[in-house]
Amino acid sequence: MRRVLAYLPSDGAGLRSQFANGVATATRAFATLHSDLRAQLSEPDLLKHQSYVGGRWIDSQSGKTIEVLDPATGKPIARVPDCGGAETRQAIAAAEIQFKEWGQRPGKERATILRRWFDLVVAAREDICRLMTAESGKPLAEARGEFDSGIASIEWFAEEAKRTCGDIVESPDRHRRFMVLKQPIGVVGAITPWNFPFSMITRKVSPALAAGCTVVLKPSELTPLTAFALVELAERAGVPPGALNVLSGTAQPISDALMASEVVRKIGFTGSTRVGKLLMQAAAGTVKRVSLELGGNAPFIVFPDADLEKAARAVVASSHRNAGQTCICTNRVLVHEEVHDAFVDLLVAKVRALQLGPGSDPGTTHGPLITAAAVDGVEAKVQDALAKGATAACGGRRPDWGRGSPLEGGFFFEPTVLTGATPDMRVFREEVFGPVTPVFKFGSDDEAVELANDTEYGLAAYFFTRDVSRVWRVAERLQYGMVGVNEVAITAEVAPFGGVKQSGLGREQSKYGLQEFQDLKSVCLGL
Repeated sequence: MRRVLAYLPSDGAGLRSQFANGVATATRAFATLHSDLRAQLSEPDLLKHQSYVGGRWIDSQSGKTIEVLDPATGKPIARVPDCGGAETRQAIAAAEIQFKEWGQRPGKERATILRRWFDLVVAAREDICRLMTAESGKPLAEARGEFDSGIASIEWFAEEAKRTCGDIVESPDRHRRFMVLKQPIGVVGAITPWNFPFSMITRKVSPALAAGCTVVLKPSELTPLTAFALVELAERAGVPPGALNVLSGTAQPISDALMASEVVRKIGFTGSTRVGKLLMQAAAGTVKRVSLELGGNAPFIVFPDADLEKAARAVVASSHRNAGQTCICTNRVLVHEEVHDAFVDLLVAKVRALQLGPGSDPGTTHGPLITAAAVDGVEAKVQDALAKGATAACGGRRPDWGRGSPLEGGFFFEPTVLTGATPDMRVFREEVFGPVTPVFKFGSDDEAVELANDTEYGLAAYFFTRDVSRVWRVAERLQYGMVGVNEVAITAEVAPFGGVKQSGLGREQSKYGLQEFQDLKSVCLGL
């Protein structure tokens, strides 16, 4: 998740004038969009429509398929297998067989293969970004930013594979010696979401393979095409059959089989807190290790001494990235009453400058939501806020593309700023997961921290100030796993990613991420 501020304009034509003047542009851009997705790729063989198990591309045993939709139009762009329990058990068996060999390879050998995978994926950058945009709807600029973040995970863990060092610890007496070995945990089930169809996979698969584990990957059924391309390139890189398997299909039958298996020793999941709790409960039956990256409700605090222009740009970059569909998106903007009005003016001008459209249009800064249900959910939260006294300073509704536009059936919602927001509104308590920025007032540092912490979530938080003393005091008091101070680009492969409270367990990325896929074994040698 690298910096994405560059492609967001700080000013420009208003959003509504874009609707009036830009529909023709969007329509022209869409004339060729996905008419033949394969023809848009430099390497058409990266567009796969099957699952991959034990080194073979397979259909579902039932013959059932799932449509993959283009969120910009609501129309199908592909059909993929709707796999279930039988295919999952087949994948687990293949992973178990390969683990006996892959887990015994020296780390340097695994590193060499992962590095070849990295090189092949880098060479396919534009094709993979087009696949991401086609199935998730995000603008190509954002897809490229996600790619750069995700590819860094492969490179990082390829290097970490050679550094899985154990320890020799000081013995309490002269007649014994103690060693600590780090060994791969076994077969891993990885369940990834639709909002980052590339980087969420590389974050989980790369450290698992580096540690010597084998993987059964279940990408979102909404965005499987990127996963298929990654697995195709892994096969070419020399990842052996069974070491990395991918299953498309409805979530519950696949996850049920993963959770029931005694062979699967670890589950890595990114998704909702509700589903994460269910997976934790299911993991108890076989005492699986779990790492969970769950929901967020990120506050963004603007203190009275903040650089308001910089803070406003940062809110737009954070709150409206990927149409607001990220777990670390700014969800609640808390602004000191002294600078509230000036800050809101800056924020609204920047949000109005965002350009709605299909992700393939170079002028698009803001794409669709992932499904029609997602639009319904965002609309319901906005209506709740308006009914309780908030005002839509901009946006607040679905765009009207006009009858006959190819975007008429897309899953769009206008970028929105709500003023007069209060803690009794759903936009304060719940993760919006859409392009909505509610603004709340506060009067003191203590009040700002209390409002920020008043949530069951604890993933990411942000604040802007010039006061170094306040930086330390506030950063230490915020109950979040990650805190951005005068910065919203807070993630990188070198830094641990994860939350506290009901935002999850464990950490991804960094040197700590590899440990999530290792067991510690103590060896005592008597002399």
